[in-house]
Amino acid sequence: IYKRDIVFLFDGSNESRNGLPAVREFIRRMADELDIDEDKVRVAVVQYSDDTNVYFNLNSHRSKKAIIYAVRSLRHKSGRSRNTGAALKYVRDNVFTASSGSRHMEGVPQILFLLTGGKSSDDVSGAALDLKELGVLSFAIGMKNSDQKELQKMAFSPRFLFNLPVFGELLFSYSFLVELESPQRDLVFLLDGSDDTQNEFPAMKSFVQRVVDTLSVGENKDRVSLVQYSSDQQTHFSLNSYTEKRDVLAALQQINHKGGRPLNTGAALDYVRSNAFAGPSGSRNQEGVPQILILLSGGRSQDDVANAAAALKQERVVPFCVGTRNADILEKSNDDAFGPVDTLKNAGIGLFSIGVNNADRLEMEQLAQSPGALYFVKEMSEFPLVREKLLSSIALYKSTASSVGECKRVS
Repeated sequence: IYKRDIVFLFDGSNESRNGLPAVREFIRRMADELDIDEDKVRVAVVQYSDDTNVYFNLNSHRSKKAIIYAVRSLRHKSGRSRNTGAALKYVRDNVFTASSGSRHMEGVPQILFLLTGGKSSDDVSGAALDLKELGVLSFAIGMKNSDQKELQKMAFSPRFLFNLPVFGELLFSYSFLVELESPQRDLVFLLDGSDDTQNEFPAMKSFVQRVVDTLSVGENKDRVSLVQYSSDQQTHFSLNSYTEKRDVLAALQQINHKGGRPLNTGAALDYVRSNAFAGPSGSRNQEGVPQILILLSGGRSQDDVANAAAALKQERVVPFCVGTRNADILEKSNDDAFGPVDTLKNAGIGLFSIGVNNADRLEMEQLAQSPGALYFVKEMSEFPLVREKLLSSIALYKSTASSVGECKRVS
């Protein structure tokens, strides 16, 4: 079952009055496309202007029919101010909560659709950052009078930002936001198996098992591979080795710590690019299926990683980097680490960094796609604290054939 908690937050200020019919129909059509159920997709609707009003919470309605009926009865609230910052803070503190039906603590993706008709009357920076740090994936949908820089602050990443001429255009573009159904992704876990991680290896395995347990594993759904490395690399199973979740979990149970030194992360990245993310190994890269690498490393690499990382990014592989206390996230090398990162961001591909207590925060912020994609852990035991955010983030990576970022006209 693919679960999501989706909150629609729309502008009810005086200036947006004429746009209400289009907003109402947009939400109705979206709801009609979603698999709404108490144990699947939950929906909430909130309107704001001077203040914020909740029309219904995530646990108010359990059926699609009830939600569509409620949406049809939405009325414009009016108000002179457009306090978007206060509204964002309100939904964070009152709607994305367990008492309102949020399943955030269960690892269910938290998604916000913000529809605004113009520049906010108050500051949005702090509230937007708080939502990202909570792991909420925010889509910022603005009309012609909206402030582009402000929308950039509120969107989880550039691929979740949309600027439309008028509210009426929502009716022709809603389908590019409906790509929230059962996912197809190729996920490769690359685990540090060097001598330095022997004590932490059980926690690393447990982390992988818990992530896999939330996936929809299948030949035409999520595929999973696992590679362990130290001085060399070892593929435990490929993307096309198993088509059932229980088989992947059983294989994980049998994996033992590899051992070895030195730690050659650069060579391991080259290895997974050439072997794990390859057609014969089950990769569907050529079909437009997202390629996701989750790297768990416990120390600084003894070889250069910059060129290997750049090559992976050119293959449109999305890297999630999980570092522990000894890891050097920045991988000091003679190459510029930020050029490839900028290229990745400009292509709309997410870069997620999980750093350690000694990592340089400023440089980590430059590496990360957004503040919501930046994490620090001190010990392997802290993995559960970031697992839910990681799961929420990878949940939105869809096939490029019909990606979240495309705008398609609906006939």
